[in-house]
Amino acid sequence: MTTQQDRTPPKTRRTARDVVPHREPTTQAHPALDVEHESRAEVRRGLDVWVFGVPAALAAGFLAWGFLSTDSLSSVSGSALDWVLINTGWLFVLSASGFVVFVLWLALGKYGRIPLGRDGEEPEFKTVSWIAMMFSAGMGIGLMFFGVSEPVSFFDAPPPGTGAAGNPEAAETAMATTLFHWTLHPWAIYAVVGLAIAYGVYRKGRVQLISAVFEPLLGKHAHGPAGRVIDMLAIFATLFGSAASLGLGALQIRSGLEIVTGIGAVGNAVLVAIIAVLTAAFVLSAISGVSRGIQWLSNINMVLAVSLAAFVFVVGPSIFILNLVPTSIGTYIGDLPMMAARTGAEGQATSAWLGDWTVFYWAWWLSWTPFVGMFIARISRGRTIRQFVTGVLLVPSAVSLVWFCIFGGTAIDLQSKGTDIAGAASSESQLFGMLDALPLTTLVSVVVMVLVAIFFVSGADAASIVMGTLSEHGTSEPRRRTVIFWGVATGATAAVMLLVGGSDALDGLQQLTIVAALPFVLVMVGLCVSLVKDLRQDPLVVRREYAVDAVEQAVVAGVTSHGEDFVISVGRDPEAAPPAPAPESKGPVGS
Repeated sequence: MTTQQDRTPPKTRRTARDVVPHREPTTQAHPALDVEHESRAEVRRGLDVWVFGVPAALAAGFLAWGFLSTDSLSSVSGSALDWVLINTGWLFVLSASGFVVFVLWLALGKYGRIPLGRDGEEPEFKTVSWIAMMFSAGMGIGLMFFGVSEPVSFFDAPPPGTGAAGNPEAAETAMATTLFHWTLHPWAIYAVVGLAIAYGVYRKGRVQLISAVFEPLLGKHAHGPAGRVIDMLAIFATLFGSAASLGLGALQIRSGLEIVTGIGAVGNAVLVAIIAVLTAAFVLSAISGVSRGIQWLSNINMVLAVSLAAFVFVVGPSIFILNLVPTSIGTYIGDLPMMAARTGAEGQATSAWLGDWTVFYWAWWLSWTPFVGMFIARISRGRTIRQFVTGVLLVPSAVSLVWFCIFGGTAIDLQSKGTDIAGAASSESQLFGMLDALPLTTLVSVVVMVLVAIFFVSGADAASIVMGTLSEHGTSEPRRRTVIFWGVATGATAAVMLLVGGSDALDGLQQLTIVAALPFVLVMVGLCVSLVKDLRQDPLVVRREYAVDAVEQAVVAGVTSHGEDFVISVGRDPEAAPPAPAPESKGPVGS
């Protein structure tokens, strides 16, 4: 029995090499074949005037408004937040859980075997190195700021519908809610963008832009005005998401200075000064290059973070922490449906709580997706979709689990024994309140401030490079002046967001982050649709469809004609048109 095959697959696989953006096949290849793509045009260099200019102008206007009329901006942002929470809070809640289901469906289904690179291409990084870098990406200012604050806050004032303060399950509920915000959901959001970029760049040979992912959906319009709007929204999301992180870092450093130096409460002027100093530091780091800047800082903060966690575990309630790990996992799994379904329909109190916690987190994670997505895409070349999703979901989630059990567990234990951690003057001071109950308080507090500062610098310089990449047609090495502009803009935006919050600076960060992230939710939904459309035409999927159909027909024909005594071979369909004759070789001139 013969099966039809239009082309013979190549016998050898070419060596993997860097992909040139905007590639298409030079000849019309069969969709079942994984062919090398050739450049259809020279990669554009320099600034994209529209993608850079429009967000830059709007950012400048926002900064001017914030510095000149803070009260006016605060009023408008508060009204905008109310509108977003009332009318679109459900969208944040539903889409976040939808992204978890989406990436698990991709990994566990027929698309899981598709590589993020050429057929047969080996992963660019060894598994141990890949996991180490994923661990680094999973750490940040957020873990430092909320490591104590969130679990102890939920222990002292349980989430709506979970019982009164002091109930027997308060600790388990507090940890489960914290893990809900920091494990599968955020990393599924990151995985969507990272997967789409990695597949487009390393499998399809596209340029490293969010808009390029939409080629299957928008066609040539992905490189026109529609694509530019998508990249502009990605810049806005990154700008406000990064500024929120910088604001949290500045708040915590200010709190540490107040406690360690004993100078007492200081005002917003000190906050702005802290942001100015650290902004200058991360701009210098960003323009020094990845190897000298981000990589060097990442190595330092990983060592410091692990050392800090180990210290708290050893001198803290170690047995309680160890017991908390399996308990937290079990409660998280059991309460997941309830936590994922919580919306403003449960009442005003729940709506306000969601704005302070869950919706704020989902908006924050969404605004970080261009940065984190590009990072994890860059380190995941050669992995299959199944490997990618497994690593991206499980490794950072495990890091968050251990981190929150150590810091949150220690704080809960102290709170339950009479030390009032939750009653600290502010959220950012709760970590230092916990450290005050442990040995070497001053030294460890200084380490915390250094660690937060390094997270501030390493996160912000990477984000400014990503915004530079989006501003310059997807180049991996944007010009220094573009990076400097976005770095300064990020620091200034963080200052404005803190000023908008007034006496409670955290409110300003939350308000503007949620409002700015709303348009990018729609971009993410469209990105999922475009990615699925791309995957349906992947050579691996097409080959499988051909194989299943051909083998099924061959077996039926073979059994019908020969019983069990038949073989299957591959040959040209005798009813197909004859192949075009190969061009006659003329040989060298003069032969």
